[in-house]
Amino acid sequence: MAQQTERDSPEFVLNHLEEVEGLAEEILTDKHQIVDLDRKRNKNREAIRALSKMQPTPGKADKAWLCFGNMFLKLPRSDAKTLIEKDQKELDREVDDLRKNLKPKVSKLRDMEGRPDIKGFQLEALSKEELNTVNY
Repeated sequence: MAQQTERDSPEFVLNHLEEVEGLAEEILTDKHQIVDLDRKRNKNREAIRALSKMQPTPGKADKAWLCFGNMFLKLPRSDAKTLIEKDQKELDREVDDLRKNLKPKVSKLRDMEGRPDIKGFQLEALSKEELNTVNY
């Protein structure tokens, strides 16, 4: 009779499957969060564009209504635009962080499943400086 190794034990298999499922759940959660943050970024872009196109009404204060959570605030248009632009930068940073952390998680999941790495998956876009160097 063959001797049972640790990898063949039901406890090891169960623990391994739990780890794989947990990591897959993290990846799906991150992807959903990226989609939600992208929606917010698009709404912010729309709001910034609307504020830019808004023509001031003669004789009235140059203010705009903003919704923050459950509150509506009436702020000067320039302040409103600045707040939305700051929020946009924060959303951009969050999305970039999530995307940067997603690649190692997917690679680890593929390793845990015993599948080979995807060729070119770890590629990163050239920075502006690198692109300028290549173009000259």
